[in-house]
Amino acid sequence: MLPIFLRIPSPLLSLFFFFFFFFLTTSKAPKSYALVGSFFAILANRDRQLQWFSEILLDSPSATFSNFQNYEKGETFRSRLTDYLGHGIFNIDGESWNTKSLRKFVETVVDTELSDRLIPILSSAARNGNVLDFQNVLQRFAFDNICKIAFGFDPFALAFEDSVRISYGRLTASIPLIWKIKKFFNIGSEKSLKMAVSEVKEYAMNIRESLDDDLLSRCLSTGHVDEKFVSDIVISFLIAGRDTTSAALTCYFWLLSQHPEVQSKVVKEIRNIPKSLLNYEEVKDLVYIHASLCECMRLYPPVPLDTKEDLNDDVLPGGMVVKRGMRFKPKRWLQKEENSKSWRFVQRDSYHYPVFQAGPRICLGKEMAFLQMKRVVAGVLRRFKVVPAFE
Repeated sequence: MLPIFLRIPSPLLSLFFFFFFFFLTTSKAPKSYALVGSFFAILANRDRQLQWFSEILLDSPSATFSNFQNYEKGETFRSRLTDYLGHGIFNIDGESWNTKSLRKFVETVVDTELSDRLIPILSSAARNGNVLDFQNVLQRFAFDNICKIAFGFDPFALAFEDSVRISYGRLTASIPLIWKIKKFFNIGSEKSLKMAVSEVKEYAMNIRESLDDDLLSRCLSTGHVDEKFVSDIVISFLIAGRDTTSAALTCYFWLLSQHPEVQSKVVKEIRNIPKSLLNYEEVKDLVYIHASLCECMRLYPPVPLDTKEDLNDDVLPGGMVVKRGMRFKPKRWLQKEENSKSWRFVQRDSYHYPVFQAGPRICLGKEMAFLQMKRVVAGVLRRFKVVPAFE
């Protein structure tokens, strides 16, 4: 007579052992199984992805500093986002990753948007004693701003929002086959994505009719006239310039409201420069603001997660100890000048401070982002004090 457990249908027995070992494990790293991969772990953590990824990374405190060319975006990333991002800066590797400086142009656009849009909104709220959703205001400001910088046009937000939302759903989909089926039959979210991307690309093509003093027009005037290239660059500029600076500034002003002693030092530094509009060299002198922005983004990076796919087998270094550092302390970025009361900004190794990434894929808009944020901080805090809406 066969033992009783052998009479259990083999699929049910397999399922029993799968769930037994799945729930038995205490490791924070997701287990991968045949056919389903890490589906159940992804499903269980779908509403807390950022926290979950952080736990996994902290459980494996190692990093890679060399063999950079072995890690690219990878086919998984590209295949899910190509419809939207095309071959823009977020979806490419290697020699395609480069740019030129546009400091003076950025200064002019930021100053105009600051004085004509952001400051009047804040002035009205302060005058009437209204509470503002600062995140919403800054997000809209950043979107308008990057549209002006990149394309010389005011924004079209809805199609962009839909494209980002649905594309992100693709990227995080546990079962890619579902969105691929929707795309094949042109139904549901994939139909909405197709319509939204079509609107974005139509907008991009319209820009070509007016070669003005904006970033994209400068790009086109150098000979890059391929239609697909144009639309890919449009979308890349919008994504890079909108959510990153607005997220960083939102966290920054919140931290200042929680640390009035830091806000006082920031205001003091701003008022030491008499002009309300600062050029690039004067912005560079705002070392305390720069330090506090770096400290803010160390604690709350605007892009907390990026993906890479290894091209070949590799061995990661181990043994790195990650110490706690959750205190908002701008001084960690400053050093006192000898025989002087002034401070000097201390540049950190980009591998220890990967907010803007490091190595060959360091963020193309790093300096533009700092220039924009410092001018906004100076423009706002010269006139207003930031306080929390509630304790």
